[in-house]
Amino acid sequence: MVTVEELCPHHAMQLKQVRLTALKDTPSAFGSTYTRESNRTDEDWIRLASAWNGQGSVFYIAIEHGEPCGMIGGTLDEEAPRRAWVRSMWVAPAHRRMNLGTRLMDAVQRWAQRAGMDELRLMVTSNNAPALAFYEKCGFLRTGMKQPYDNDPSLFEFEMSRAIQSR
Repeated sequence: MVTVEELCPHHAMQLKQVRLTALKDTPSAFGSTYTRESNRTDEDWIRLASAWNGQGSVFYIAIEHGEPCGMIGGTLDEEAPRRAWVRSMWVAPAHRRMNLGTRLMDAVQRWAQRAGMDELRLMVTSNNAPALAFYEKCGFLRTGMKQPYDNDPSLFEFEMSRAIQSR
């Protein structure tokens, strides 16, 4: 059974594993690169795991039989007090189309609701049709804003948004 757990320092090596695997699987889906992330020390990963779940951010990791198989983060928008951002969403290929992505997205939405947010936003690269379809299925719509993707000038990122249902 796959569990969705809030990231904490004891998950640091699982974070490292899932993040590096995600960067290999879908390199253009993230703001960082495999090379950059693989140069982090174990201490860096422990610090990162500690920092992600602080005031203004959250990170969830999906785990099956001790192995990470998905991840998602959320951050509060520093400029818009009622907006949160979805970050680093990824599900392992063997776990796709099994509702895990929805479970991860729901976890971030619940966190954002508890924080009093009205809106979730995210960025998705133009070449990631499966992610675009998934986000649309989750109720996200393109805002009309797009920007160049920093790691590949041939791509751009779409901004997507959805309202958070109040309780």
